[in-house]
Amino acid sequence: MASAISIRDLHVSYHGNEAVKGVSLSVEAGNLVGIIGPNGAGKSTFLKAILNLIPKDKGEVKIYGHTIKEVRKKIAYVPQRNDIDWDFPITVLDAVLIGTYPHLGLFRRPKKEEKKWAFECLERVGMQEFSKRQIGELSGGQQQRVFLARALAQKADLFFLDEPFVGVDASSEETIVNILKELCSQGKTVVVVHHDLSKANDYFNRLILLNKELISYGAVNEVFQPEMIEKAYKGQFAFMKEIGVSM
Repeated sequence: MASAISIRDLHVSYHGNEAVKGVSLSVEAGNLVGIIGPNGAGKSTFLKAILNLIPKDKGEVKIYGHTIKEVRKKIAYVPQRNDIDWDFPITVLDAVLIGTYPHLGLFRRPKKEEKKWAFECLERVGMQEFSKRQIGELSGGQQQRVFLARALAQKADLFFLDEPFVGVDASSEETIVNILKELCSQGKTVVVVHHDLSKANDYFNRLILLNKELISYGAVNEVFQPEMIEKAYKGQFAFMKEIGVSM
C-alpha cells in the first residue's frame, strides 16, 4: 500500500526542552493508528509537528509524498477539547459547515449544497437533532461528535485526532470509534493520540509507542509487548498491572 505519512528524523523542542527526538516512521494508507505513551511523552507535540502547527527543529514530514502545504485540503484535524473556545457564539450546524470551507472558492460562502452535506455529517454522528444549538450548550461527548462531523465535512483522506475520548460518555466514544473504523475501511488513514491502553487492541490496528523517542511502531500485537511498555513507561509496574500487561 502507498505511504500516507512519511516522517524522517523529526526533532521538536517545546519551551526549550526537546520533546520529540529523532522519530522516523512510515504509515501506510488505510490504517487506524494510535499514538500511545506516558504523560509528557510528546504525543500531542508529535502530532502538531506532523501537521506543521508548531515549528520543527529539524526533520522531514511528507503526506502522500508531498508537503503539508501542498495537500492541506486532504487533511482533517480534531484538536483537544481544551484547545477550543466553547463560548464562541456558533451553532452546531455552522460549526460543521466550517469543514466545507477548504473546498469553497475564494470569498464563496456555503450554499444549500454545503448545508445539506453538513447536515448529513451531523446525521452520521447522531447529532442532527442539535443542529441549532449553541456549541457550548452540549456535553463533552456531543461536542466531540460535532467536531468529528466537521472533520467528515472536509471530505479528507487523512484524519488526525488529539485525545478525542477524554471527557466523553461511553456512547459517544463507541460512535466515534465505529466511524473511525468505517473511514479506514474506505481507505482513509486515521491517527489518534490516545491514553487508555486497555482499549488499544480494540480500537487500533497499528500503534506508535512514544516517549520522546520512538519506542516501537507496528501492529498492535507487536508493539503491545511487556518489554516495549516497560521501556516506554520506565518501570511503572503498578500501572502496567492495572492495564493487564504481565511482566
